[in-house]
Amino acid sequence: MTQSEERHQQRMEKKKAYVDAGIERASSDRGVLVVNTGDGKGKSSSAFGMATRALGHGMKVGVVQYIKGKIPTGEELFFRRFPEEISFHVMGEGFTWETQNRQRDIDNAEAGWAVAAALLQDSSVGLVILDELNIVLKLKYLDLDRVLRALEQRPEMQHVVITGRGAPPQLIEMADTVSSMEEVKHAYRIGIRAQPGVEL
Repeated sequence: MTQSEERHQQRMEKKKAYVDAGIERASSDRGVLVVNTGDGKGKSSSAFGMATRALGHGMKVGVVQYIKGKIPTGEELFFRRFPEEISFHVMGEGFTWETQNRQRDIDNAEAGWAVAAALLQDSSVGLVILDELNIVLKLKYLDLDRVLRALEQRPEMQHVVITGRGAPPQLIEMADTVSSMEEVKHAYRIGIRAQPGVEL
């Protein structure tokens, strides 16, 4: 073994010991609350990747999409093929600058929350995705305390993913895992419209 190979092996042995110790410490099982926020692309995409994982493990999934709804997305068109495994609810009428009607947006948010609240009480649903809920909370279309209470009282093993820009600090504090997506570059900035299979 060369000196370089020996150094590499020693580094990997130390890394393995560190990783193994971390795995041993993480010994409890319970549902986790995940928040995907930030200005970059990928918040909803990550959530729907988790939906695919959950379905692969035989879990039932519930999705409530706020704000979106004017244009069918690829994830909606795909997941609706599996109505026994995933319930998909599109509760918005488009982005707020499109609807231009605050009261109608609030009414849609309340209707979406009624669906979400039922999912958050159903122990047979292993994963709940509340897509763009952060925006709804930021705009105060829903009462934050009511949402936090429902998240606290959900079934013990139920996982929840909440997406959208501007996640409120109280939700970030409650969450187990928080990711903030950062925009480095985006095709939209150079005049490329939203593409099916990438943004839609």
